[in-house]
Amino acid sequence: MRLNLAPLALGALLAAAVPALADLTIPALNYRTGPYAPSGIPYADGFSDYMTLVNERDGGVGGEIINVLECETAYNTEKGVECYEQTKGEGALVYIPQSTGITYQLIPKASADEIPIWSVAYGRTSAVNGKVFEWVFNLPVTYWDGASVAVKYAMEEEGGSLDGKKIALVYHNSAYGKEPIRTLEKLSEKHGFELVLLPVDHPGQEQKAQWLQIRRERPDYVLMWGWGVMNQVAIQEAANIRYPMDKFIGVWWSGSEADVVPVGEGADGYKSLTFHGAGTEFPALQEIKAQVIDAGKGAGDGTKWGEVGYNKGVYTAAVVTEAIRHAQEMAGTSQITPGQFRDAMETLEVTEAEFEALGLGGFAPAIALSCEGHSSPRLAAVQQWSAGEGKWTLLTDYMEPDFEIVDPLIEEDSMAYAAENNIAPRCE
Repeated sequence: MRLNLAPLALGALLAAAVPALADLTIPALNYRTGPYAPSGIPYADGFSDYMTLVNERDGGVGGEIINVLECETAYNTEKGVECYEQTKGEGALVYIPQSTGITYQLIPKASADEIPIWSVAYGRTSAVNGKVFEWVFNLPVTYWDGASVAVKYAMEEEGGSLDGKKIALVYHNSAYGKEPIRTLEKLSEKHGFELVLLPVDHPGQEQKAQWLQIRRERPDYVLMWGWGVMNQVAIQEAANIRYPMDKFIGVWWSGSEADVVPVGEGADGYKSLTFHGAGTEFPALQEIKAQVIDAGKGAGDGTKWGEVGYNKGVYTAAVVTEAIRHAQEMAGTSQITPGQFRDAMETLEVTEAEFEALGLGGFAPAIALSCEGHSSPRLAAVQQWSAGEGKWTLLTDYMEPDFEIVDPLIEEDSMAYAAENNIAPRCE
């Protein structure tokens, strides 16, 4: 069962809906409206459709039906906090904010309420440190990891050195877009490249000035931390100035069909990071098509099936269901609590064989979390868009970041947060 509820009306509707709610509830802080909808809708559909598949095919997890309780945020932090406050009493097992800004606001709230947060490859990077952030997880990879992998890839493309090169960062002028800056600054010191920072204000439809500056300065590479309409506008502007697309690399939130298809042939060769597979050949995707979408039970109209954003939703839902299964086994009960879900996340392992059993063989690298490490495997690959074929293709294997740069930044930032909030590190 899936409920689509506007934040202001949610409280009253939930009260009326309580008797019909399913056994295990996952609030989905989605955005199907506004300038970020092109990116938000595929993810929301993928997450919900996978959960519908599990409910229809398997009777849920451990005999418990999964209820995806949607709440529309429009990617607005204030609305996201309202959704949290209005749904947290409904037995929410975990919050998946789908926004770095919302994540930052929910970290102290959810930690105090003892409800876990999973910010899926976004949010506060230093939440990797489980010694400080007991209730927050940000697997499978972080923005600081991604920035490092992008630089490592560029360095490999340049024969092993970026000395004297110039890299521009076009970024959403928000907490999300600013996340990689510290890492890139440290990497620029280490590798001798010049870093040019080009913020783009919400929602990102006006970027003429930034791309004129890129045209003047001719950076060797452009990295992008964008979202929603900002991405397609940036790719179009890059095409307009004939910036070489094979030197333009977006983060994983800037590499979907919604970002490139509107640009047409001009987007050919554009690259992005990714942490999961693309396409529809995976058995789980085929089952969703047959048993959910074709059966008229899909969350959307079915047109987003197999897109990169859709597959991110599938990835997230698959890992959530495995965490629920693990929690049920650990607790010896199917009716698990948020605390039991948190404990399961902290000891969660999803092997390659287990992904295979889920119908997602080769879809994503294995996961192994711990008390100290709340993100895993911290790997990213580079994919490239072919406008002619209309598909993404992996160019690289999954790569590690420069841990010598990233991990000290995580330790510094997380321990500063601990000091500011009187948190005693654990896991000893």
